[in-house]
Order: sequence, then structure tokens, then C-alpha cells
Amino acid sequence: MSSTDSVRMPVTVAITRRTDPANADQMIAWVRAGSSLAERFEGFLGTGWVRPGADSEEWHMLYRFADAESLATWEASSQRRWWLEAGEDIVEDQRAERRTGIEGWFDPPQEYDVEDLRPLPPAPPRWKQGALIWSAFFPLSLVLGTLLHAVWPDANLVLRTMITTLIATPIMVYGLLPWITSTFEWWLRGEPAPWRRSGQEAA
Repeated sequence: MSSTDSVRMPVTVAITRRTDPANADQMIAWVRAGSSLAERFEGFLGTGWVRPGADSEEWHMLYRFADAESLATWEASSQRRWWLEAGEDIVEDQRAERRTGIEGWFDPPQEYDVEDLRPLPPAPPRWKQGALIWSAFFPLSLVLGTLLHAVWPDANLVLRTMITTLIATPIMVYGLLPWITSTFEWWLRGEPAPWRRSGQEAA
């Protein structure tokens, strides 16, 4: 398995779009058409939208793909291009944001009515996210602290902690977290371990 495959992670794209409230029916039909097209693409996990209110001009939409590669395939497709062109007369894009890994898991909206066009995977329990982060951060901090003590045994606690965290943070964000969340995604999602699924398929 290549290093690229080992860090593939779901990507969620959140887009704020604006339209006249009078176009609500057309907007709903347009969103559903986009969902119908996107779900034909490999790696599509789900989509949905929320509105702050019935008279709001803003529509907050999101869609999710299994990894950046499958998302790029959808975004470069002629189907998506046709869909966007079909909505040009009623839709105006305002803002887009992409999230992956730990930061890619959205909590369910607390104050909005939601219509799910296809259910998004539920967010992993926070205790599992915390346990996974700790399991990576603890050994990393231990190793860095031990090395720093060997190199600079007289450093005071504050300085030693500052140096350790400065080194550990980018390693966690760009290295360990993407790897560990991808490797243990089955556990975060409450799914059977890969070796158990393989055994069930063989049976």
C-alpha cells in the first residue's frame, strides 16, 4: 500500500449559496438533481442542505466524498458542469469550505430544519475522537520529551514543554492524525475491523 493510499480520508465540502426566496421550489429541484448526479460517482457518501428560515436567501449545502480523488472526479465532471450551468439563473455561490479528518466531522445542526437528500455518515463519538488523538499524542510527546532531555537536560519545564509542543503540533496535524484517523476509521464509525469483514466476505 502506498503512503498516499494510507492517508485517504473523507472530504466534506460546505457551500453557502444565495437565491431569491421566491425560487425555493426551483432551488429544491436543482439541489435534488445535483444529488442524483453525484450519487452515481464512486466515493459519494451523501449530501444535504439547511436554511436559517423559510424567508432566508441563504442555503447552506454540504456534500461528502470518500477521499480527495473521488471528490476531484466529481468536481471535474461534465455532469457537475451541466448542473451548475442549469442553476446559473437562480443560484449565486457565496462561500465554499473543505474539511477532512477530525475537523471534517460536522455536528448535526442544532437550530435549523434539515432535509437530507441522502444521509451523511454520523459523526464518531467524541470520546473515540479524543482517545484516538491521545493515543497518537502521548507516545509522540514521550519520545520528543525524552530526546529533548537527552540533548538539553538543564532546560526548565516551561521551555521544554514549549519546544516539545511546537515540534509535536505539525507532526500531529500533517502526519499522525491523517494516518491514524484513516487507519482506524472503521473503529470510529463502529464498523467491523477490516480483517473481520474480509473473513465474512470469504465465508
